[in-house]
Amino acid sequence: MARPAATIESVQARAYRIPTDGPESDGTLDWDATTLVAVWVDGGGRRGFGYTYADAAAAQVAEGALAQAVRGTDALDPPAAHAAMARAVRNVGRPGVAGMALSALDAALWDLKGRLLGQSLATLVGRVRHAIPVYGSGGFCTYGPERVAEQLGGWVAAGMAAVKMKVGRDARADAARVRAAREAIGGAGLFVDANGAWSRKEALGSAARLGDEGVSWLEEPVSSDDLAGLRFVRERAPAGMEVAAGEYGHDALYFRRMLEAGAVDVPQADATRCGGVTGFVAAAAVAAAFQTPLSSHCAPSLHVALLCAAPTAVHAEWFHDHVRIEGMLLDGAARASGGTIAPDLSRPGLGLELKREDAERWAVR
Repeated sequence: MARPAATIESVQARAYRIPTDGPESDGTLDWDATTLVAVWVDGGGRRGFGYTYADAAAAQVAEGALAQAVRGTDALDPPAAHAAMARAVRNVGRPGVAGMALSALDAALWDLKGRLLGQSLATLVGRVRHAIPVYGSGGFCTYGPERVAEQLGGWVAAGMAAVKMKVGRDARADAARVRAAREAIGGAGLFVDANGAWSRKEALGSAARLGDEGVSWLEEPVSSDDLAGLRFVRERAPAGMEVAAGEYGHDALYFRRMLEAGAVDVPQADATRCGGVTGFVAAAAVAAAFQTPLSSHCAPSLHVALLCAAPTAVHAEWFHDHVRIEGMLLDGAARASGGTIAPDLSRPGLGLELKREDAERWAVR
């Protein structure tokens, strides 16, 4: 067998903990910072970049077991390296931190391939569309009605056809916040995300009340681990309300199980968790096989090319925290225009570079 023209030589990783611009919470969690884990891979005289949003421990996994697994592999064959990484973390546990590290390194491998070939990721994976709609996502439970209205209304004014807010902490407060959102956005699509805060019966009651406000998307009404519960809510939700989940999916089999269970109307794949570019493409193939709409979770700059390649993709999540971080720290970050984002074909690979000097003040590893 001929020796590869370029092989993977080294892997580096760094973690940055970036404070939020204010206190944030959803139905089940509070946070005041987001950790970006950056990974670089060298081979053939070029360097590829990938990233995930995870605990800083993901950087250690990337530089340890995963680096050992990919070192010496063909730099033009990311799926082979992906398979080697999956084997390497079998006994560590693929879901969670190891899976996020794998996802970041996989993205870096695809970025490296694009740079070696002088081609954008969108060109490498192909496109069925030139741009993908985005929906504004924020409206945290810490936001009162006025701030929810300002944020969501601003996205609609900028051309987005739909927006999403967090619910699940306080039913009375949620009702006021949802009404304020509806008044601010007019007839635009209104999505809500409970982050698994409710029991099955609580979710049904909430779905009925939300339906009265024209909510058309109910995300994680119950835990995403409860596929039977998701199906229970989906089958009883008001007409016109889609149930969505999937952000914690770590491989294509997860999405197959979810769709075979009839758990959701729209699965949400996250390339920072489900295996990077290789994993997202596989998840998109599952959605296409089930003829099911597909959306992405967070990290819009990573997903723009992947959603343009996915046959059944409908939109990308324009998540406030990640849009802010990527706009500050990633050269080439996705920019929304008229409610859509599109890949930049003139930039090879992912088309992204971390502004390391700007990020260094937040380095934690």
